Amino acid sequence: MNVVNPATGETVENVTETDLTSLPDRLAAARAAQRAWAARPPSERKAVITKFQKLVRDEREALARTLTLEVGKPIAQARNELNGLLPRIDFFLKQFEAELLPRAVFGTADDPLEERIAFEPLGVVANVSAWNYPYFVGSNVFVPALLTGNAVLYKPSELASLTGLAIARLLHEAGVPADVFQVLIGGRELGAALVALPVDGVFFTGSYATGRKIAEVVAPRMIRLQLELGGKDPAYVTDEVDVVAVAAAVADGAFYNTGQSCCAVERVYVHERIYPAFVEAFVEKVKTFQLGEPSDPATYIGPLCRGELALKELEAQVADAEAQGGRVLIGGKRVARAGSYFEPTVIADAKRSMRLMRDESFGPVIGIASVASDEAALAAMADTEYGLTAAVYTTNEARAEKLLTELPVGSAYVNCCDRVSPRLPWTGRKHSGIGSTLSTLGIQAFLQPKAWHIRRA
Repeated sequence: MNVVNPATGETVENVTETDLTSLPDRLAAARAAQRAWAARPPSERKAVITKFQKLVRDEREALARTLTLEVGKPIAQARNELNGLLPRIDFFLKQFEAELLPRAVFGTADDPLEERIAFEPLGVVANVSAWNYPYFVGSNVFVPALLTGNAVLYKPSELASLTGLAIARLLHEAGVPADVFQVLIGGRELGAALVALPVDGVFFTGSYATGRKIAEVVAPRMIRLQLELGGKDPAYVTDEVDVVAVAAAVADGAFYNTGQSCCAVERVYVHERIYPAFVEAFVEKVKTFQLGEPSDPATYIGPLCRGELALKELEAQVADAEAQGGRVLIGGKRVARAGSYFEPTVIADAKRSMRLMRDESFGPVIGIASVASDEAALAAMADTEYGLTAAVYTTNEARAEKLLTELPVGSAYVNCCDRVSPRLPWTGRKHSGIGSTLSTLGIQAFLQPKAWHIRRA
């Protein structure tokens, strides 16, 4: 399989795909190895993942450059992802042992009956990961899975295969047995075959369309299923903010990682009293975003990882918006250069009926609409099949909380956006997925309870 640099369109390396016929044997090996891995004291598993963290820290510049090479992430942002991975691992290392402890819920030393809850690993889990944040998205699954005693069959996105292989190498060097963490290289056919295996849990990050198919395949088996899917995340800017500062913050939330983030701002609603000033300030900020070669530290907007497929989708959204009266204030088309580049694009006077405001863009394109009131903003933000995040910018925290409480989203932002914390659950509503990663809930996802009824003789 060819690894293609989206900045040039050139093949940079060839990797060997996993043989589909080997999957049953790989699962059997993982199942046998998992029992021994789970039997090791938690302190030993903790030491292994601590060593993995150190190896990542020592190699992060090389890892960042590999990430930039294969997915086109600007190098400064690739470094940010590697740096951000380290405290996420810290969180899991500090928290997982407490989640493993059995809990007596009834009975005393003098009582002949004790009721206790114990926690056991799921067993072997399949992890189909994503390309846009492979270290963040992947570690949210495989780190707590391994710490809690599970084995992992890990399929990185085919667009981030080199990063997936690097993760496996470092885990094995740290002491994770080869059969406990297995990396599988390939595309959709491999992913479909993996989730069809009789594993004990499936953890997927990707689109709603693929997530729904996986749910339909997995449902009859009654196993743990976690789906981290997409979003059409709105931001509402009230009439009482510092317009220039908030415009800059929202623009960064929309265009960071070239807009290729599940929690990127994809719709902006602005109170009509400040709408003209906000749009002007927003465009001025976007003009400062440098588009270029992702290996250049000054680059902010890089190429689109999915290439022609992504370019055509953005072109279609822009054309549809223009046909419905949207004003393209900046950008609007692909860039005439090698690689898969699209101009950072701002479309004013956006309407709910536009594809730009309904379908995932996953690129450097944003629509901005004027609203007359908080009630109108709430109705517009709620008008979506997704429920990942929503943001409100205001000097009145109660005003923001009132609006965000009404929205069915997994993450609510007040005066910030596009932010993920290891201490808080990352979860979606509606088409944005089911289950949680991160926080203690993201550790519990890899454990199953066992109820003990103990009558002392």
